Amino acid sequence: MSTAACYLVDRMDGEAEGIARGLRRRDPDLLDSLIEQYQHRLLRYLISIVHDRQTAEDIFQETWVRVLEQGHRYDPRHNFVTWLLTIARNLAIDNMRRKRPDAIEDLPPTAEPAMSGPGAYEVAVQHEQAMHLGDALDRIPGEQREAILLRFHEGMSLEEIAAVTKCPLSTVKSRLYRGLEAMSGFVKEVRP
Repeated sequence: MSTAACYLVDRMDGEAEGIARGLRRRDPDLLDSLIEQYQHRLLRYLISIVHDRQTAEDIFQETWVRVLEQGHRYDPRHNFVTWLLTIARNLAIDNMRRKRPDAIEDLPPTAEPAMSGPGAYEVAVQHEQAMHLGDALDRIPGEQREAILLRFHEGMSLEEIAAVTKCPLSTVKSRLYRGLEAMSGFVKEVRP
């Protein structure tokens, strides 16, 4: 491992240790810093799961309360964001079970991604592609959709996805593969 890589690993390990110590002390400044750093990523993930902004915001608040209450359980050997998203996912599933006791396969469809681009033509093409991808994503089972969103929308590693979803790495790989295969059958090619 290079010197720069060793430094980065040491810094990340030190950062995780600092987070763990601060959570054990219930340090309000640390919590504010964590919320500021992860708020957008957490809310985006929750909206993609529950498909309702108000519910996502409620679970968002509950997630941070749980982080404060259960901070002593955070293991600094693991990535903080993985632990955070695991808490959020469990709260979202609990919320969905209270509303309707269905399985996770019945997660609501994903929201259409926001579009941006320099010109009207590019925006129109991107919008049409996003609609096709969104439609395809909506048509696959919830477990596959969740794996795809965590991998490609949140940029999580396969190991992190396995930790968040509490399933074996082979299951994560299978869900990604099957989900992408199913989506490829639904996606219509957009031609300019």
